[in-house]
Amino acid sequence: MSFLSIRLHQPQFTDLDALVALDQCCLGGLWSKNGYQRELSSNNSHFWVLSSDLTQTIIGFGCFWEILEEAHITLLMITPEYQGQGLGQLLLYGLLRDAVNRDLERATLEVRVSNQPALCLYQKFGFEVAGQRKGYYKTTGEDALVLWRKGLQYPEFQQELYIWQQKIDDRLMANNLRVTIKN
Repeated sequence: MSFLSIRLHQPQFTDLDALVALDQCCLGGLWSKNGYQRELSSNNSHFWVLSSDLTQTIIGFGCFWEILEEAHITLLMITPEYQGQGLGQLLLYGLLRDAVNRDLERATLEVRVSNQPALCLYQKFGFEVAGQRKGYYKTTGEDALVLWRKGLQYPEFQQELYIWQQKIDDRLMANNLRVTIKN
Protein backbone atom coordinates (compact mmCIF):
# COMPACT_ATOMS: atom_id res chain seq x y z
CA MET A 1 0.00 0.00 0.00
CA SER A 2 1.34 3.41 -1.01
CA PHE A 3 0.73 6.45 1.19
CA LEU A 4 0.67 10.10 0.20
CA SER A 5 2.78 12.02 2.70
CA ILE A 6 1.31 15.31 3.98
CA ARG A 7 3.06 17.83 6.24
CA LEU A 8 1.31 20.06 8.80
CA HIS A 9 3.64 23.01 9.37
CA GLN A 10 3.99 26.77 9.73
CA PRO A 11 3.91 28.81 6.49
CA GLN A 12 6.80 30.92 5.24
CA PHE A 13 6.81 34.20 3.32
CA THR A 14 7.87 32.18 0.27
CA ASP A 15 4.41 30.53 0.46
CA LEU A 16 2.51 33.80 -0.15
CA ASP A 17 1.69 33.17 -3.82
CA ALA A 18 0.51 29.64 -3.05
CA LEU A 19 -1.67 30.89 -0.18
CA VAL A 20 -3.30 33.50 -2.42
CA ALA A 21 -3.91 30.86 -5.12
CA LEU A 22 -5.48 28.49 -2.57
CA ASP A 23 -7.62 31.34 -1.21
CA GLN A 24 -8.78 32.19 -4.75
CA CYS A 25 -9.66 28.54 -5.41
CA CYS A 26 -11.44 27.88 -2.12
CA LEU A 27 -12.78 31.25 -0.97
CA GLY A 28 -12.96 33.33 -4.14
CA GLY A 29 -10.14 35.67 -3.17
CA LEU A 30 -11.06 36.63 0.39
CA TRP A 31 -7.58 37.94 1.24
CA SER A 32 -4.96 39.58 -1.01
CA LYS A 33 -1.24 38.87 -1.08
CA ASN A 34 -0.70 42.00 1.04
CA GLY A 35 -3.31 40.71 3.49
CA TYR A 36 -1.50 37.39 3.86
CA GLN A 37 1.84 39.16 4.19
CA ARG A 38 0.41 41.38 6.94
CA GLU A 39 -1.02 38.35 8.74
CA LEU A 40 2.24 36.38 8.54
CA SER A 41 4.01 39.41 10.07
CA SER A 42 1.54 39.76 12.96
CA ASN A 43 2.34 38.33 16.38
CA ASN A 44 -1.40 37.80 16.97
CA SER A 45 -1.99 35.61 13.88
CA HIS A 46 -1.24 31.90 14.05
CA PHE A 47 -1.21 29.57 11.06
CA TRP A 48 -0.99 25.96 10.02
CA VAL A 49 -0.43 24.79 6.44
CA LEU A 50 -0.93 21.37 4.89
CA SER A 51 1.33 20.54 1.99
CA SER A 52 2.07 17.49 -0.11
CA ASP A 53 5.60 16.19 0.40
CA LEU A 54 5.49 14.75 -3.13
CA THR A 55 4.67 17.97 -4.99
CA GLN A 56 5.50 20.56 -2.28
CA THR A 57 2.04 22.04 -3.04
CA ILE A 58 0.01 23.73 -0.33
CA ILE A 59 -3.31 21.91 -0.10
CA GLY A 60 -4.75 23.40 3.09
CA PHE A 61 -4.47 26.41 5.31
CA GLY A 62 -5.90 27.55 8.64
CA CYS A 63 -5.47 30.72 10.66
CA PHE A 64 -6.64 32.14 13.96
CA TRP A 65 -6.18 35.49 15.61
CA GLU A 66 -5.23 35.51 19.28
CA ILE A 67 -7.53 38.07 20.90
CA LEU A 68 -7.14 38.17 24.69
CA GLU A 69 -8.08 34.61 25.77
CA GLU A 70 -9.81 33.72 22.49
CA ALA A 71 -8.76 32.01 19.26
CA HIS A 72 -10.79 33.66 16.51
CA ILE A 73 -10.55 31.26 13.55
CA THR A 74 -10.45 33.41 10.43
CA LEU A 75 -9.68 30.87 7.71
CA LEU A 76 -9.88 27.13 7.18
CA MET A 77 -9.60 25.79 3.65
CA ILE A 78 -8.68 22.58 1.85
CA THR A 79 -8.18 22.45 -1.91
CA PRO A 80 -11.23 20.74 -3.50
CA GLU A 81 -9.44 17.60 -4.71
CA TYR A 82 -8.37 16.81 -1.12
CA GLN A 83 -11.68 17.57 0.60
CA GLY A 84 -13.61 14.79 2.31
CA GLN A 85 -10.51 12.84 3.41
CA GLY A 86 -10.10 14.13 6.97
CA LEU A 87 -7.65 16.94 6.22
CA GLY A 88 -10.07 19.67 7.36
CA GLN A 89 -10.36 17.83 10.67
CA LEU A 90 -6.58 17.66 10.89
CA LEU A 91 -6.23 21.38 10.22
CA LEU A 92 -8.92 22.33 12.76
CA TYR A 93 -7.30 19.97 15.29
CA GLY A 94 -3.94 21.72 14.68
CA LEU A 95 -5.48 25.15 15.25
CA LEU A 96 -7.24 24.08 18.45
CA ARG A 97 -4.15 22.32 19.79
CA ASP A 98 -2.14 25.48 19.10
CA ALA A 99 -4.79 27.57 20.91
CA VAL A 100 -4.56 25.24 23.93
CA ASN A 101 -0.77 25.50 23.93
CA ARG A 102 -1.13 29.31 23.98
CA ASP A 103 -3.42 29.05 27.05
CA LEU A 104 -6.46 30.36 25.17
CA GLU A 105 -9.80 29.57 26.78
CA ARG A 106 -12.23 29.47 23.84
CA ALA A 107 -12.48 29.54 20.06
CA THR A 108 -14.92 31.33 17.78
CA LEU A 109 -15.56 31.68 14.05
CA GLU A 110 -18.10 32.70 11.43
CA VAL A 111 -19.35 30.30 8.76
CA ARG A 112 -21.83 30.63 5.90
CA VAL A 113 -25.26 29.34 6.87
CA SER A 114 -25.24 27.27 3.65
CA ASN A 115 -21.85 25.63 4.25
CA GLN A 116 -23.13 22.32 5.63
CA PRO A 117 -19.80 20.41 5.37
CA ALA A 118 -18.06 23.10 7.44
CA LEU A 119 -20.91 23.26 9.95
CA CYS A 120 -20.73 19.49 10.42
CA LEU A 121 -16.96 19.70 10.94
CA TYR A 122 -17.21 22.46 13.54
CA GLN A 123 -20.08 20.79 15.38
CA LYS A 124 -18.07 17.55 15.49
CA PHE A 125 -15.43 19.52 17.40
CA GLY A 126 -17.97 20.88 19.89
CA PHE A 127 -18.66 24.29 18.37
CA GLU A 128 -22.15 25.62 19.11
CA VAL A 129 -24.18 28.33 17.39
CA ALA A 130 -24.01 31.54 19.41
CA GLY A 131 -25.69 33.90 16.94
CA GLN A 132 -26.12 35.00 13.36
CA ARG A 133 -24.69 37.94 11.40
CA LYS A 134 -27.15 39.16 8.76
CA GLY A 135 -25.64 39.83 5.31
CA TYR A 136 -22.13 39.07 6.60
CA TYR A 137 -20.76 37.92 3.23
CA LYS A 138 -20.73 41.05 1.09
CA THR A 139 -20.44 39.35 -2.30
CA THR A 140 -23.56 37.21 -1.80
CA GLY A 141 -25.37 38.92 1.05
CA GLU A 142 -25.47 35.54 2.81
CA ASP A 143 -25.73 35.35 6.57
CA ALA A 144 -23.03 33.88 8.78
CA LEU A 145 -23.49 31.77 11.86
CA VAL A 146 -21.27 32.70 14.80
CA LEU A 147 -19.92 29.54 16.43
CA TRP A 148 -18.21 29.19 19.82
CA ARG A 149 -16.19 26.46 21.50
CA LYS A 150 -15.49 27.09 25.17
CA GLY A 151 -13.51 25.19 27.76
CA LEU A 152 -10.25 24.75 25.83
CA GLN A 153 -8.29 24.64 29.10
CA TYR A 154 -10.53 22.10 30.82
CA PRO A 155 -9.11 18.59 31.38
CA GLU A 156 -12.09 17.16 29.48
CA PHE A 157 -11.03 19.11 26.38
CA GLN A 158 -7.52 17.63 26.62
CA GLN A 159 -9.13 14.18 26.52
CA GLU A 160 -11.27 15.22 23.54
CA LEU A 161 -8.15 16.37 21.68
CA TYR A 162 -6.55 12.99 22.24
CA ILE A 163 -9.66 11.16 20.98
CA TRP A 164 -9.90 13.44 17.92
CA GLN A 165 -6.24 12.81 17.13
CA GLN A 166 -6.85 9.06 17.14
CA LYS A 167 -9.95 9.36 14.95
CA ILE A 168 -8.19 11.70 12.52
CA ASP A 169 -5.18 9.37 12.30
CA ASP A 170 -7.52 6.43 11.54
CA ARG A 171 -9.40 8.41 8.88
CA LEU A 172 -6.22 9.61 7.20
CA MET A 173 -4.79 6.08 7.23
CA ALA A 174 -8.00 4.79 5.61
CA ASN A 175 -7.48 7.40 2.86
CA ASN A 176 -3.81 6.40 2.38
CA LEU A 177 -2.54 9.66 3.86
CA ARG A 178 0.38 9.89 6.25
CA VAL A 179 0.97 13.16 8.12
CA THR A 180 4.07 14.59 9.73
CA ILE A 181 3.78 17.61 12.00
CA LYS A 182 6.58 20.19 12.05
CA ASN A 183 6.67 23.31 14.20
